[in-house]
Amino acid sequence: MDNDKSENRSNRSGQRPFSQTFFHGTKADLRIGDFIETGLNSNYGQKKKTKYIYLTATLDAAIWGAELALGEGRERIYLVEPTGPIEDDPNLTDKKFPGNPTMSYRSQHPFKVVGEITVWRSHSPEQVKAMKDGLEGLKDQGIEAIED
Repeated sequence: MDNDKSENRSNRSGQRPFSQTFFHGTKADLRIGDFIETGLNSNYGQKKKTKYIYLTATLDAAIWGAELALGEGRERIYLVEPTGPIEDDPNLTDKKFPGNPTMSYRSQHPFKVVGEITVWRSHSPEQVKAMKDGLEGLKDQGIEAIED
């Protein structure tokens, strides 16, 4: 076999192409290269440290994540790459959406921020209010949005 020195070496870089695109919606101000890790306060009302972090393969679910996250920061959607195994998010797939149509997952391993989606369309204010009211109703019943 001939060893051609002019071969395209772009495929030899340290970066790997996505086999799946994943998103993380939040109000946290992160930079490319940062890691999203467990052990921080939850985006969704719990006053305890997170055991899992969450990601989704659908932009719509990430938008909901950004819109429902607590805090005063700007809503953000990051492209993330898992650094370890992920599993179906039982908060959604077992309770609300059997079969995981929202393509929502969780992990105990960090996610690396590899990009940010800067142009996306929010849900209507009425939809967001209805969702927040529903979550508040669950909270009043002692049901947390995220159950580890």
